[in-house]
Amino acid sequence: MHPITDALPATLCYLDGEYTALRDAKISVLDRGFIFGDGIYEYVPVYFGQPFCFEEHMARLDRSLAELQIENPLSLEQWREIVMRLVEPGGDEPQSVYFQVTRGVAPRDHAMVRGLRPTVFVMVNPLPPISDAIRAKGVACVTAADFRWQKAHIKSTSLLGAVLARQISVEAGAAETIMFRDEWLSEASSSNVWIVKDGKLMGPPKNNLVLTGIRYSLFERLCKAHGIPFALRPISREEVFAADELLISSASKELLPVVTLDGQPIGNGRPGPIYKSLYAAYQQAKQHNAQKHGALA
Repeated sequence: MHPITDALPATLCYLDGEYTALRDAKISVLDRGFIFGDGIYEYVPVYFGQPFCFEEHMARLDRSLAELQIENPLSLEQWREIVMRLVEPGGDEPQSVYFQVTRGVAPRDHAMVRGLRPTVFVMVNPLPPISDAIRAKGVACVTAADFRWQKAHIKSTSLLGAVLARQISVEAGAAETIMFRDEWLSEASSSNVWIVKDGKLMGPPKNNLVLTGIRYSLFERLCKAHGIPFALRPISREEVFAADELLISSASKELLPVVTLDGQPIGNGRPGPIYKSLYAAYQQAKQHNAQKHGALA
């Protein structure tokens, strides 16, 4: 056994209708997710024992499955039941839930096979928070051409493009790789990207070239509640470098300020006021979600 395999946790996971220890979970080598990456995934943060923006994440799971012509094998209530079985109830430490649905098991053939039973897998992991020191200082990012496929709006398990893009920033000692298609901002390897100019938060439009993060709708709501102008439109490379603030967002990062890009300072080189306002509002939204489900008094 490989040392990493030996260290796999014995935490409970869900696989095709059964709950089992993660280290014991097995799938067929002919699963189309393994052979072709023919499947989709979701990643949901959990705070105070409650999944955050759960309905929005499940709606995106529905959209991705529809793009792959895979019928959602479970109802929203069934998905939630699995989550609540796996997460630590009332736990103070943040957790994350990973969902994966593949087309299922079949002899290897590129053509979509009809009538297969989808493979359904769910696991829970700790969600280590980003330290206050990093948030106070901000992070460095680098840029790269967006060399991925033209259907980035599908949250596909075929993530080789994202892996290669992330490795660029790893080797540069940076937090993320921010990508451009023909000099227009798309997204980062595993994050959405936002700019702030003159107090206005802006992000790339929703289309097939960007995975529309759940924070798209969340930030729109938070901006409206706090009087921050919000817009989605094409953003040029020049605008990114000339921004007052540059932000990246994801389920695991929440919202993070980028203070240098390719070694050049963004704005004054420090986290800005829009980041601070939105991050505080984000924390309030997490607490409100927990209170709504009775997890906090």
